[in-house]
Amino acid sequence: MKNIKIKVCGMRDPDNIRALTALDIDFIGFVFYKDSPRYAGKLPRNITETIPENIRKAGVFVDENPCLVESFAKKFNLDYVQLHGDETPEYCRRIREEVSGIKIIKAFGIKDPPDNDFLKEYAGVADFFLFDTYTSQHGGSGITFNKEVLAGYDLNVPFFLSGGIDESILDDPVTLKLPRLYALDINSRFERAPGVKNISRIQNFVNKIKL
Repeated sequence: MKNIKIKVCGMRDPDNIRALTALDIDFIGFVFYKDSPRYAGKLPRNITETIPENIRKAGVFVDENPCLVESFAKKFNLDYVQLHGDETPEYCRRIREEVSGIKIIKAFGIKDPPDNDFLKEYAGVADFFLFDTYTSQHGGSGITFNKEVLAGYDLNVPFFLSGGIDESILDDPVTLKLPRLYALDINSRFERAPGVKNISRIQNFVNKIKL
């Protein structure tokens, strides 16, 4: 299998975080959207100091005040800001300019084939796109979408794939061979409870993806 990265999102339990970061994953995500059951804003500042440097840290925000995004990025030493709302290209540009060294993952809810012309407006300000199932929850729904709609995606921006990702993706070689697929973003399908992951299941999944 090609070099697909693994991101585990929605972490908020310190012991679960420590167990997860012992695995061969590439990204860990913290949700800073207060309406989410996985809200991580109350984690201690030093939690990210225990995370190995090879695991990149992403903070998830939804139409948040840029000043607060900057505050959380500095507090938790984030490498990426993941934007799940209606943030404009100008908003993304402002975050890049105001948070030194930060990279942007811009998420889009998918229910129809993505509009490449619309996405082009973000191509210069987002390092990655993230395609998730369109819901009012802004992610973490565990609901899948028809990955075939991504066949027409032709931009050069690599993307994360989210939306009900679990072991069944291993039986979908067409999706796994999408040219710009960079990472699989897993969350609720691997949970024992909101924000608490089944570490052994993730370990098995990672082993199969990274064969």
